[in-house]
Amino acid sequence: MSSGGTIWFWHRRDLRIADNAGLYAALKDAQSCGARVQPVFIFDRHLLDGLLRRDRRVSFIHHSLEELQAAYAAQGATLWVHDGTPADFWQAQLAAGNVQGIYANEDYEPYARSRDTAVAKLAQEAGVRCSLLKDHVIFARDEVLTQARVPYTVFTPYSRSWLARLDAFYLKPYPVEQYLGALARAEPRPVPSLGTIGFDPHPADWPGPQVPDDLLRHYGRTRDFPGQPGTSRLGVHLRFGTLSIRRVASLAQELSSSFLNELIWRDFYQMILWHFPHVVHQAFKPAYDRIPWRDSPEDFARWCAGETGYPLVDAGMRELTATGYMHNRVRMVVASFLTKHLLIDWRLGEAWFAGQLLDFELASNNGGWQWAAGSGCDAAPYFRIFNPESQLQKFDPQLVYVRRWVPEYGTHRYPQPMVPHAAARQRALDVYKAALNAL
Repeated sequence: MSSGGTIWFWHRRDLRIADNAGLYAALKDAQSCGARVQPVFIFDRHLLDGLLRRDRRVSFIHHSLEELQAAYAAQGATLWVHDGTPADFWQAQLAAGNVQGIYANEDYEPYARSRDTAVAKLAQEAGVRCSLLKDHVIFARDEVLTQARVPYTVFTPYSRSWLARLDAFYLKPYPVEQYLGALARAEPRPVPSLGTIGFDPHPADWPGPQVPDDLLRHYGRTRDFPGQPGTSRLGVHLRFGTLSIRRVASLAQELSSSFLNELIWRDFYQMILWHFPHVVHQAFKPAYDRIPWRDSPEDFARWCAGETGYPLVDAGMRELTATGYMHNRVRMVVASFLTKHLLIDWRLGEAWFAGQLLDFELASNNGGWQWAAGSGCDAAPYFRIFNPESQLQKFDPQLVYVRRWVPEYGTHRYPQPMVPHAAARQRALDVYKAALNAL
């Protein structure tokens, strides 16, 4: 790399300075060749134009960018925030001769991969280096493989290999602060307002990035009870990278093997998405695409509204609409209910979650929905069907969670169950069996 010039660091799902792999690499390389690093974030219209005007995730990103801008300003630098398409932005910068290198962190979603391939091609044509670093997972796509060097497709053996490979090296933070002197010096540029990019503000009701140590220590005992504050609520911070996965995994390794297991699931689904991108639109197990899903907009609407007559399902769906969050145990129950009790295509439920969840992440959302439908990476057979009533008795016996979100439960205003559990279970078994045994 020649001396002088501007190296760009492109923030995407890594809205922080500390322990940022790509930013560290950009700054270190810039210092070695006398260049300066200019950070940028692009509000990508390919992603934004399909969202509702009042999207809580866009508000979270905007808030995080303002905090990130303040952090850069404290270093005498500034974050550029651009509204448009990545291709247009990089074409303009490359044409102006304003780019010596482009650094960013990897993203394994199909759109992100095609976007990054296109930008890398533009950079190559201009004779500019484009570098992508691993940052939002502990182990990336090809780092945990079977002895035959193929990807795992079942979680338990993957998790064993993941844990066997883990050591201090993979949890060590990147010392970004040692190289901040390589940032380009500039007066802070204002972050465009939400209105400027076509959105209305959403109340800042998202969880904070800190988790009490005691919560993690007791996580294995409390995580399944939605009426208790027993989960970390860190999903949104891991999704948008306002918190380092290495920092979270280090805490989990120290305090909670159960919580660390959840982070392994996260890596697992990211790996699956990379190696099997067809899961975005099709079943991981192709045979499950033969299931004749019911076409019932009315039933789907009742599920979305939390009016199924099953209180744990309804509480979860109402919590999701009101907060953009749903307890993980309840996510499994409501997903099983839609796909097994109502026999409605998992893709509809996945899309609903994608539009509602503050912590929406394609890999985990898709993996969770296919797990519930029986079509994904799961060693268990399709006849695992959650009973919403027994799940309620086991995990919310005092109705703490249900009373919070379904205050009319137990009165004449609460609807009867849409379908009896026993009949719905048998129907699902019959339909699945027939479809999977069909020639």
